[in-house]
Amino acid sequence: MEAKCLVLMLVIPTLSLLAESQEGLRTGFYSSSCPRAESIVRSTVESHFNEDPTVAAAVLRLHFHDCFVQGCDGSVLITGASAERNALPNLGLRGFEVIDDAKAQLEASCPGVVSCSDILALAARDAVDLSDGPSWAVPTGRRDGRISSSKEAANLPSPLDSIAVQKQKFTAKGLDTHDLVTLVGAHTIGQTDCQFFRYRLYNFTTTGKADPTISPAFSAQLQALCPKNGDGSKRVELDKDSQTKFDVSFFKNVRAGNGVLESDQRLLGDADTQRIVQNYAGTLRGLLGVRFDFEFRKAMIKMSSIQVKTGAQGEIRKICSNFN
Repeated sequence: MEAKCLVLMLVIPTLSLLAESQEGLRTGFYSSSCPRAESIVRSTVESHFNEDPTVAAAVLRLHFHDCFVQGCDGSVLITGASAERNALPNLGLRGFEVIDDAKAQLEASCPGVVSCSDILALAARDAVDLSDGPSWAVPTGRRDGRISSSKEAANLPSPLDSIAVQKQKFTAKGLDTHDLVTLVGAHTIGQTDCQFFRYRLYNFTTTGKADPTISPAFSAQLQALCPKNGDGSKRVELDKDSQTKFDVSFFKNVRAGNGVLESDQRLLGDADTQRIVQNYAGTLRGLLGVRFDFEFRKAMIKMSSIQVKTGAQGEIRKICSNFN
């Protein structure tokens, strides 16, 4: 523990500089206009988390899906038949009530000041922290977008994507391979439906057999959880060892052939991504988990700055699910 604390003391100053350097955003943006903004978001997330710890992964996924479509502008929160949240890749999104709850409280305290996109960025940070993961200073000052289209969400990363396609999609958003692996590490608290990986268990590439990259013992566990003709909507944890704890267990599982999603397990089959997985999974190379904690902070600050709207751009919504 002392070694972990020492490493943290050495890296935090660098992270603070990164948090202050995001163009158009800055930490403490609401310090004068709405001093309790961050504490209101935190208490709201904590209240929902105490009722259902799985909401942490849901909120984190919401933020990821928001940033990958038209930037981090809260467009995924809009309701409507043709809105972003109704795109096929977004149909399983949850956690909207957490953001709506926080927004209602903020509007009562500071009307028309705090954007929904900032609430989502702050809530994602708090969700990780409440799951025993790292915390970080979130640069704020985002404004909400005025467009939300399901057509724009068609190119979101998919569990069926090859590593080459995953790299391409992340590069298009200004994120590199290291960011890709690091952000996928959020699956340590994630869940998925049987329907999204069952094909790996019974008829992988029409062979009638299981995906050979899954360890036999884990394949049997997954088959018991997801029978061939069972309920496809049944939810399964993406980290079999510490489902509600934000740690490096996910990477250890991938290394051992215990990745649930094909896209996760493929991280071990590419030289670039494998090296990063091994670094995070290794006790010494992973610096007792500190390496992942530090790199995840950096990757989240970077991702949450994708194509942000600031200044006079966009709007500050009164209700997160509706344009003004």
